[in-house]
Amino acid sequence: MSQSLLPSGRVSGRQLAELLGGWREHGARHASADLAAGIQLLARDGGLPIGTRLPAEREIANHLAVSRTVISAALDLLRADGAVASRRGSGTWITLRGSTHPADTASPPEFVDLARASPEAVPELAAAARTAGARLAEHLGGHGYHERGLPLLRDKIAQRYAERGLPTTPDQIVITNGGHHAFVLVQRMLTGPGDRILVDQPTYPNALDAIRASNTMPIGVRLRPDGWDHEEIEAALRQSAPKLAYLVVDFHNPTGLRLDDEGRDRLAAALRRTRTPAVIDETLVELDLGGDPAGSPAPMAGFAEDLVITVGSASKSHWGGLRLGWIRATPELADRIVASRSSMDLGAPVFEQLVLAELLTGAEPILVQRRAELARRRDIALAALTEKCPQWSFRRPGGGLSIWCELDQPVSTRLAIAGQTHGLRIVPGSRFGVHGGLERWLRVPFGLPPNELRAAITRLARLAASMRTPGGEVDGGQPPIA
Repeated sequence: MSQSLLPSGRVSGRQLAELLGGWREHGARHASADLAAGIQLLARDGGLPIGTRLPAEREIANHLAVSRTVISAALDLLRADGAVASRRGSGTWITLRGSTHPADTASPPEFVDLARASPEAVPELAAAARTAGARLAEHLGGHGYHERGLPLLRDKIAQRYAERGLPTTPDQIVITNGGHHAFVLVQRMLTGPGDRILVDQPTYPNALDAIRASNTMPIGVRLRPDGWDHEEIEAALRQSAPKLAYLVVDFHNPTGLRLDDEGRDRLAAALRRTRTPAVIDETLVELDLGGDPAGSPAPMAGFAEDLVITVGSASKSHWGGLRLGWIRATPELADRIVASRSSMDLGAPVFEQLVLAELLTGAEPILVQRRAELARRRDIALAALTEKCPQWSFRRPGGGLSIWCELDQPVSTRLAIAGQTHGLRIVPGSRFGVHGGLERWLRVPFGLPPNELRAAITRLARLAASMRTPGGEVDGGQPPIA
């Protein structure tokens, strides 16, 4: 499926057919469901922006070579889900008001989720919650609003930075509702509509969504297979004059790459020359699984203290359900963030902050166990991919939670569409691209328990194999998933 973006307006029947590509996955009996799934995925990935007016049923039927009954049934499914709306005399257009999404829908028990790179909670969380519950009584007499965050938790996080060689005081820390929320707070404070934001290509999809939602423009700089292209970064900083950069230099999501000390020094020099502030996302920094050629480089903030704003999160290191993150910045910038925060929220929950503070009291033993288990799962995933998908190429990540796979065919979006009806949630490579594309790439997270992980990769391999004929061409037939 092509991921060329269309301007908001009308899409012709010919354009819709080109965008859908090989949409039919299950033969005539399920044609309407396949067509509805294909249109919805296009809308979610930006191929059909909200407001795009669809062709008349007859025009769609002519270009897709199906009956109008199939088109009518597919549109009924989309209307029921809130993905499109119709009005007599005005036609049908994309709305996406519904809640259905490949990564979010309720699913039957046999569904396997390869969309989220998020493991289960650390075993110690339940005990930490009991201890936090006992301490909660100390806070019940107050108002419960802490725009900067609980002093106890800010002190624990500052200590973690100091242990990594970056002296930090609690007044440099602001607690947020997750790492993504931390980025949005900084981005909305430092940029305005029309501003450019430098990002890696590929990069974290939710960051791209946040950039576009604020009417700012992502400027992608391509990552090489072995790391960052500093000449391209320097050229983009000079020529595009971005107001902000968003970079993941520790176990990059999705590639797993890590920037070494020499690279950090060069990146910091480029930021200083252009006076470009940078948000460095350290959500995955604690998940160093060993074997990383970059070793353990110093935090990026140590190379450009006045320009680097660090965001972190407990979602990968401890549990996504805590919904806690943080910002590390200069005291002056931290004050500005707190002052501007009230337009979005009034602080993070007290109880969850107490839970995380308890977990950070004995942080290292918890993290050692977490890393060991994730390293085991990474190696299981690598072995399964090597056995089941020998045509794909991938590198062994030194940390993080995912493997970035280069496919032998440009079928990433087709895999995601087919997966929806075959018990497998997949994020297509196009979601990680500034302007889509990346159809030869797929992120395979390894946060699932070992048995589920093996089953997921086996199912993925069967699905990919079903799209190939004996001659090696992509086939539109039904994937034989057991």
